[in-house]
Amino acid sequence: MKNYASKGRRIGLLLAMLFTTSWMFAQVTVTGNVRDERDEGAIGATVLLVGSQKGAITDSEGNFKLSVPNAQTAVLQISYVGYETQTIPLKGKTRIRVILKEEANALNEVMVVAYGTQKKETLTGAISSVKTDVLLRSPNASIATSLAGQITGLSSVATSGQPGKEDPTIYIRGVGSLTERASAPLILVDGVERSFFQMDPNEIESVTVLKDASATAVFGVRGANGVILVTTRRGEEGKAKISISSSVGIQQPTRILEMADSYTYARLFNEMNDNDKKPKHSFDEYALERFRLGDDPIMYPNVNWRKYIMKSSSIQTQHNLNISGGTERVRYFISMGFLWQDGLFRQYKELDYNNNFNYTRYNYRGNLDLDITKSTLLKVGLGGIVGITHEPNDNNYAYGLFSLINMAQPFNSPGIIDGKLVTINPGKYEGILMNNNALARYYGQGYDRNTSNTMNMDLSLTQKLDFITKGLSVEVKGAYNTSYSFLQQRHGSVESYTPYYQSELENPDLDIKDPAYNKTIVYRVDGQNKRLGYAEKTYRGRNWYFEASLRYNRKFGDHNVGGLLLYNQNKRYYPSEFTDVPTAYVGLVGRLTYDYKSRYIAEFDFGYNGSENFAPDKRFGAFPAGSVGYVLSEEPFMKRQKVVDYLKLRASVGLVGNDNMNDNRFLYLPNGWTVDQLGNADNWGAYQHGYNFGYNNSNTMFGAIESRIGNPNVSWETALKHNYGIDVNFLNNRLKVSADLFFENRKDILIKRKTIPIFTDLNSNIMPVVNMGQVKNHGYEVDIKWEDRIKGDFHYYINANVSYSKNKIVFQDEIEPNETYLWRTGQPVGSIFGYVADGFYGEEDFTNGGVLKDGLPVPDADVQPGDIKYKDLNNDHVINEDDQCKIGHPTRPSYTFGLNYGADYKGFFFSMNWTGAAERSLLLEEFFRIPFGINSNNALMQFHADNRWTPETAGSATVPRFATKTITHNSKTSSLWVKNGNYLKLKTVTLGYNFRNVAALKKIGISELAIKLSGYNLLTFDKFKIMDPECTPGLTDSYPINKIYNLGVNITLQPCYCFLSVRARTSSSAMTSLTSPLQPMSLSTPYFHAKYMPNKRWRRSTVPCPTFSPQAEDCPGRHWSV
Repeated sequence: MKNYASKGRRIGLLLAMLFTTSWMFAQVTVTGNVRDERDEGAIGATVLLVGSQKGAITDSEGNFKLSVPNAQTAVLQISYVGYETQTIPLKGKTRIRVILKEEANALNEVMVVAYGTQKKETLTGAISSVKTDVLLRSPNASIATSLAGQITGLSSVATSGQPGKEDPTIYIRGVGSLTERASAPLILVDGVERSFFQMDPNEIESVTVLKDASATAVFGVRGANGVILVTTRRGEEGKAKISISSSVGIQQPTRILEMADSYTYARLFNEMNDNDKKPKHSFDEYALERFRLGDDPIMYPNVNWRKYIMKSSSIQTQHNLNISGGTERVRYFISMGFLWQDGLFRQYKELDYNNNFNYTRYNYRGNLDLDITKSTLLKVGLGGIVGITHEPNDNNYAYGLFSLINMAQPFNSPGIIDGKLVTINPGKYEGILMNNNALARYYGQGYDRNTSNTMNMDLSLTQKLDFITKGLSVEVKGAYNTSYSFLQQRHGSVESYTPYYQSELENPDLDIKDPAYNKTIVYRVDGQNKRLGYAEKTYRGRNWYFEASLRYNRKFGDHNVGGLLLYNQNKRYYPSEFTDVPTAYVGLVGRLTYDYKSRYIAEFDFGYNGSENFAPDKRFGAFPAGSVGYVLSEEPFMKRQKVVDYLKLRASVGLVGNDNMNDNRFLYLPNGWTVDQLGNADNWGAYQHGYNFGYNNSNTMFGAIESRIGNPNVSWETALKHNYGIDVNFLNNRLKVSADLFFENRKDILIKRKTIPIFTDLNSNIMPVVNMGQVKNHGYEVDIKWEDRIKGDFHYYINANVSYSKNKIVFQDEIEPNETYLWRTGQPVGSIFGYVADGFYGEEDFTNGGVLKDGLPVPDADVQPGDIKYKDLNNDHVINEDDQCKIGHPTRPSYTFGLNYGADYKGFFFSMNWTGAAERSLLLEEFFRIPFGINSNNALMQFHADNRWTPETAGSATVPRFATKTITHNSKTSSLWVKNGNYLKLKTVTLGYNFRNVAALKKIGISELAIKLSGYNLLTFDKFKIMDPECTPGLTDSYPINKIYNLGVNITLQPCYCFLSVRARTSSSAMTSLTSPLQPMSLSTPYFHAKYMPNKRWRRSTVPCPTFSPQAEDCPGRHWSV
């Protein structure tokens, strides 16, 4: 029996060994690659065999290897933080490729809000944001231009393209006050009031716009017009990542004002002489022929000043280097940027200095996060901008050089001849004054060079107080900002040469057509050559900010509770008024948040602020706000349907305030008196100020001028805001729709009175500031986005948004007019008022004697056929000021549109951003209404020449006849000069290719290389046509708006990322291995943490890192053994 038993045991052991061997040989090795949506290898993704403890972790390229018992039945589960977990049946496959999808429900995304962050899922306010990638698409130097069409409720209009000064005007939900200037939003960078226009987009993490009261009430006095929060980038735990970007671009004007040439000017000026019935033409036949033939370019020049002074294009270049990374306890981000923009002016070789515009900018930023302990976090930030602006000296011309270019007649100078500035005799032509010579204004006059240096420092300390109660923390933050400007003025002058014919001086009565007329050109020299002098000016500013807060966030089962109590104050030195007295601000902020199962959400916000502008008993104001949210999709009955994935309803109401009135300070106190004043003497020799005692006393005593009168009763301007919103996602979260409806009622608006009795000596400047005015604003915003991925490789998105805002003046300081349609009250802020043009007078409107027929309204001028006919609105048969009404929309658009779409496929990427504006008017200012100028000292604009009234063009003309006698009549503000300002622009376009995981690049340390072509302002569709529709058609016409063609390259460098294979023996003698990613190895980091799984449990052990050796330099994918 024993032998049989022994044989049985041996047979059983043999069968077991055979079974084990067959099982081992039956194992199938499965390999695969896991990538994210950007086609980058997913490092450290977990791959598990479903129903077992077997698994693997992907390497630096996303590769993994795993043994499975049966490839036909095995199912793998792939998971990665931030991405959807995927379950994949092998069905016999031994090689798979997996594309991870980001979690479609981005509601767990953390959004930046006032004084903190919140999950998007629990937000109840109206908040929109964009990330770094959106900002980087635009090659324009100003970040704010990148926001156009990207964020609902935000309108951005740029009126200049001057290097360093192309910052746009920004409004959030339109204008809620009586002036557009009083509606500028508050801008905070890392929680501190700073400008962000000239920041490097590479150093920005996100730009968030807070629009409703629940989001802005905590800012109290400063949040009435909305808030823009700019958050800079910070380091993240992980290996060092080095990013280098470089680009070069060509700038060109989008559209420039066309001017008539010399021959057209002369011919049409003679036409105006005929209309004025003058006996003699200003330009004789000889001059006309010279202009037509162009055979005497010095005495009869024909210069297109924009082409002569300006180049067709200029260069800009941008570079950035940033490094980020860190360990579990220390994280860092460092960024350095450089920008250079050349101007559009030509460089004259005769000048030994740069006569062009240009701008150089240096950006720097360093952010450091240090976990001092597990419960103590220290954040340090240092950033700054050094901007150097170079401009030609224009002798302080009030309206700028480009207005002078518009004014300069094409024949007032032939330009630079043989290195000399030549100017035509200003009185050469009768009735024409040539005193607006743009070239003479700046040629040889030197330049201004302004260096501005802005530096910001932040320090914050967060201490968790979990030992008191879980979720409690305290935070202290301080910031210091300083700015310094150094203006160098290098001014000089040059001689000017005025040409004359020899006979013009020796025998002025001799006819120029006489054969004896000597046409030898001689010059009269004026002025003198002066070397560039030197003068300098300095400007400075500094301010500090401090806040201390107590924060609480805790989850009790299904209940989430949050709280914030914050005190803040700041002080700003060297303000514009009362420079020696710094401005001060103090505030107390409170916030309570609650949600139940992320389904029912409520928030209460409170701001309590003090202002130096009001008397002690009115100094502090309280600004509460509340909001609620209902996530309907979290209800059980919504889980049974599959159409709507997410649905949230939002509502908020709150009060915000304002204490700023054009930077006036201490509104409750009189400004006092300005003493020792005389002013200018008038024609009678009397001084504007001062006085004389006695009779025949010529000894004038200095006078005193009263400044603004104080008002002890002035108080806060307040705005009550309502917002109602809905967020809904469809079709597996691929279609997302967000809509908001808002209302605002602003009252007690701070103004200076303008309705002053004429018999007093008061004026608006000395009148006290009062609370007088009420404006209502309302509108809506809709944002729709579709995003999808097709077959893993092709990803695309399309986003459309529209914003509408319209206000109405309910009450303001306005005298009751004679006619109801004259009321500005009841109209939108900034509406254009004027006469209604009813075409032009024709021959049929006059008797044979040239007298206006009876029954037609009588204008205040001796009109003739071709002059503007105005409507008699009150039917009193007289055209006067009572016949004016609203004739145009404000320049600020009521509608703003955005259309954004893009795609990427296997490294190729493409994006476009279209922006549009509607219900917007452009008013041609007086400078654009008067051909040849008031004193006939301006150039002639081509649109005047092409569209003027003549008997032949009476049916199609859009510009009145040329006549000096009716200039005042024809140049009145009327509907004829109001143009459609609507436009659609291709704001940005980007096309490129991204090289990822290329072996040849990896050998030189490059993990990613992107090459892209981008453009800015490339296409414009509008009806204005005269100029770019975003510019200002007036005397203050500025540097042209540019379009940009840009070529850029982005390089990402990452150090070696090694993987260590740790093998551990369990008690059952089975071997378990796990490949674990390590931090970059160096002699300074000799330890790493490895994980292994004995007895089916995870444990952590510290293992010495192998000695760093040259063989480890190419270690991606290499496995080390310990």
